[in-house]
Amino acid sequence: MADSSRMSGSLGQSPDLTGEAERKARETASSLGQKAQEAASNLGQRAQGMASQAGQKAQELASSATGQAEKAVSNVGERMSTMAGTLRERAPHEGMLGSAASAVADRLEASGSYLQEHGLSGMRGDLETVVRRNPLPAIFVCLGVGCLLGMLWSKR
Repeated sequence: MADSSRMSGSLGQSPDLTGEAERKARETASSLGQKAQEAASNLGQRAQGMASQAGQKAQELASSATGQAEKAVSNVGERMSTMAGTLRERAPHEGMLGSAASAVADRLEASGSYLQEHGLSGMRGDLETVVRRNPLPAIFVCLGVGCLLGMLWSKR
């Protein structure tokens, strides 16, 4: 009987120990779950921050490239206008050659002024307008340019 009371006493303590171990396991699991959630949240916030910084840097680079391209187009327009003036000065003023030189100089000056005033954004808008008004000729021009480029590249 003494054995049996000792067993029942140790069995009586066993549920308490098991319950204690279960409670500690649950606490540990809960604590680990919270830590994992915090780590995932921190990682998500860091990723968002890095993505935001990368986006801002890309916008800055795109803006810088656009500004440089606009300056380059304006410079080309200025040079075209200068060439028109030089052509007017040096070309003959009379006869067929004079009238052809004058017409070329006029077109150069007009094109140069257009590039200086409108830049790339204006050219894009004008091109969109032309394509919308004349879709079939635009498609044929693109096909022709594509064929020419294909022939040039295939010969190399």
